[in-house]
Amino acid sequence: MSRILWIDPVGTDLFDQPIKEFLNTAKAKGASVDVVSLDRGPMHLEYHYYEALVLADTLHAIRRAEVEGYDAAVIGCFYDPGLREAREIVEKLVVTAPAESAMHIATTLGHTFSILVGRKKWIPKMHENVVKYGFKDQLASFKSLELGVYDFQKDPAETARRMRQAAKEAVEVDGAEAIVLGCTIEFGFYRELQEEIGVPVIDAVLAPLKYAEFLIELRERFGWSHSKVYGYQSPPLSEIREWKLEQQYGTSGLWG
Repeated sequence: MSRILWIDPVGTDLFDQPIKEFLNTAKAKGASVDVVSLDRGPMHLEYHYYEALVLADTLHAIRRAEVEGYDAAVIGCFYDPGLREAREIVEKLVVTAPAESAMHIATTLGHTFSILVGRKKWIPKMHENVVKYGFKDQLASFKSLELGVYDFQKDPAETARRMRQAAKEAVEVDGAEAIVLGCTIEFGFYRELQEEIGVPVIDAVLAPLKYAEFLIELRERFGWSHSKVYGYQSPPLSEIREWKLEQQYGTSGLWG
């Protein structure tokens, strides 16, 4: 039985239970999913400063997940904050995040995709990730719904209306063959939108869960896991000890 930890990298547990319930509808048989948020930090990550504030706590939560025997951890924000850094500090733990997972799935199901984001403010950072992950040539467009993180679930009917309008334009005008919902708090809208628009709609909560399950199977059956040479090579334990990083950051016990 695989154990997966979903980390909402914000200082509020407002969405923990709804996300857990949603994940439980889609998890693999026999899998268990826990959802946690951070003990401190901003209530959303719509600004780069807020994102920077949560990185250390997010990374240490992922390291703790490995120590506690989880098989995978998901960083639950579409900015994918700390994804590369997290893969660097784990040994066998699978680490996934929404944007990378959703883009891989979308570009397998269609040649082009569009991303529905909340605000135009988010687009530059998300575009950086599109380029970093190698999908620049398959990006049809970004579509802004002009909604903040806390607006998506406030008025579901209005959110669905804006999604329909943006997705329809993305497909008919921009040539998108798949739609990616570019925020985890857009969860729960994909199925109805998919039926109406007629193309795959990738939910940003489900994508990293299923990607994590897939990567767990690859690791267990074939020994394929995050490479530990070059990019994901782990920092030396000797330096962590010598610089007293455990004492400075209150992470005693996380490094063996």
